[in-house]
Amino acid sequence: MFGGAARAPVVLYNEKLMAGLGRGVIDTGALDAEGIAVALAGLERFAGLLDGMDLSSLRVVATAAVREAANGPDFVEQVRALGLPVEVLDGTGEANGAGYGVIAAMPDADGLVADMGGGSLELVRVRDGEVHRQASFALGALRVAAIRARGKPGLKAEVEAALTSLEWLDECRGKPLYIVGGTWRSLTRVHMDERKFPLSVIGNYTFPAEDVKPLFAAVEAMDKADLKAIPQVKTPRIPYLEDGAALLNALVDIIGPGAIAVSAYGLREGLLYESLTPEQRARDPLIEGVRYLTQAQQQFPFYAEALHTWLDGLFPDEPPQWRRLRQASALLRGTGWSSNPDFRALGGEELALHGAWTGVTPADRAMMAAALFVGMGGGGGEPEILSRLAGDKELARARAWGYAMRLAQRVSGGAPATLRRTAATLEKGQFVLSIPRSLDALVDATLERRMARVADALGARTPRIDFTD
Repeated sequence: MFGGAARAPVVLYNEKLMAGLGRGVIDTGALDAEGIAVALAGLERFAGLLDGMDLSSLRVVATAAVREAANGPDFVEQVRALGLPVEVLDGTGEANGAGYGVIAAMPDADGLVADMGGGSLELVRVRDGEVHRQASFALGALRVAAIRARGKPGLKAEVEAALTSLEWLDECRGKPLYIVGGTWRSLTRVHMDERKFPLSVIGNYTFPAEDVKPLFAAVEAMDKADLKAIPQVKTPRIPYLEDGAALLNALVDIIGPGAIAVSAYGLREGLLYESLTPEQRARDPLIEGVRYLTQAQQQFPFYAEALHTWLDGLFPDEPPQWRRLRQASALLRGTGWSSNPDFRALGGEELALHGAWTGVTPADRAMMAAALFVGMGGGGGEPEILSRLAGDKELARARAWGYAMRLAQRVSGGAPATLRRTAATLEKGQFVLSIPRSLDALVDATLERRMARVADALGARTPRIDFTD
């Protein structure tokens, strides 16, 4: 169940059941009887839960295993008898859902989406916020296991033969390969553990394509106990990890992507995104998500918006990607009053790093965290994790945002009307704060110290105060 902003949905309730429906399709062409029983029992439970939820809409979909099974139509009727309006997606619909799921999570995605399920593999060309090409293949995790069990000619040869007709794959060479699906997400957890990556958030995690081959070798060498010991590797996924790594390795060899990018969004989120209007799709998911979370917690209404505009004067030439992070930080900064003052800075840093934000990389999260740590009064050294996620240049800029936010708070007390009467600008390398002469009492030693910190963070000359009429 999803809630939150339309462009930045958050999961309110999530429950999964791996019924193994696809196993029977591979062996007999029909859904496995035991899998059907498990699936129907789980779906009956879901129907009971849904009965007590006030839903605005409900969508139930079936994918490769059901659409390919000889007894798929019978299974669909049994599901509908439970009161669930199931629809069977064709390969194109499933591929489009995966592609739009990646676009929903990464609006600037430009490359190839690969979604591996139990029964099928969907490949989707995404660019400029749209799905351009798509294809579906019988290369899901269960089928990969069967192919590898047969031995030669081997998985790579079969994958290569399957993809021969896709001439448009050539344009994906050197671009990111966006991977979707629970097995590949669990495989990513193995990579994060191997690299001792300090952040547990998986969305937009990226690693070099050349890491895939050693990752495959590492998974092959691990036993079940080794894999279970890795944080957040789901036990039901463990039997499929080696086959998932083998398929990813084959795709990298054949397609030649520049990097592997992990999408936390998939088919479900893609179907939601497809239902949005063009105007909703065009919105920034980070800003939409942060605004939805913080709108009822702002210290003063519209202060965050006034702060963001005020900061534009100090950072006039920032790239759009940084400006949106600054805007999100300003919105989050406005909720600081609700935290215990002794933990406010750490709370802001934690919210930036681990919040359910969409459309941000780990480095983006670190920049927001640095801005909030400083902007909420963090003293001493900032958390060590930040320097492991973002570079010196990025963190220096984020700290400057934080110091400027603290200055703005001192200038205005959090009142947007007061802040709008002042201005902060850079004039020929000097930081200038303009204040109406009628508000000259706002200037004190603390404000001047904060001005000096901002100037130092910007590499600007000694700051100046201009009193205006």
